[in-house]
Amino acid sequence: MRRLRVGHIAAWLLGAGLALGGSNATAGSGPFGIDHRIAYDDSRIWARHSQQALEIGVIAAELGGALWLGADDRLGRTLWQTIDASVASSITAQVAKYAFGRERPSQTDNPNAWFKGRCCQSFPSGEVTLQASFVTPIIVDYHADHPWVWALEALPLYDGIARMKTHGHWQSDVLAGWALGTAFGYYATTRDQPFFVSVLPTGITAGIRTTF
Repeated sequence: MRRLRVGHIAAWLLGAGLALGGSNATAGSGPFGIDHRIAYDDSRIWARHSQQALEIGVIAAELGGALWLGADDRLGRTLWQTIDASVASSITAQVAKYAFGRERPSQTDNPNAWFKGRCCQSFPSGEVTLQASFVTPIIVDYHADHPWVWALEALPLYDGIARMKTHGHWQSDVLAGWALGTAFGYYATTRDQPFFVSVLPTGITAGIRTTF
């Protein structure tokens, strides 16, 4: 059973929390006491268009790869798992955004501004949720054979930092999104068959390359 230990995930998230919280964590607030608005930077790799390019790239990679390889291929099956995780975690994140109604750093300098209505959707970070839900099944399925896949955690880490730099999210938003995406990503690997493989026509999930 090539399954990632929950302890490894927890340790990684703890380390990420310390990194994202930074040395100013004790001066912060919010649910974890680490939330604070950092210096604004919307340039170069931190620019909003770079974040959006990554988001589109990840969606294209998991969807395109799954359709091309098919569920009978090892990597193809993993990519179908990432689709399961991404869809489920994204829906959950969006529901949470409406439920918590938290104001973004771009809207206020108070990280304790919750339940402000549909205008405010800071908690959790949907984009970090997506990145974590994408990389987790790949890490779970391949870390034993290819330890380098742990480097994929750089995607949610980068996205989390970028979202904070452009004042889209607080530190706790990022960590909650990371944990949410990781949880759904891990759960997707425990299923005997990816959900969308079981509900979509076989012709779609078999893989486009099999027709050539």
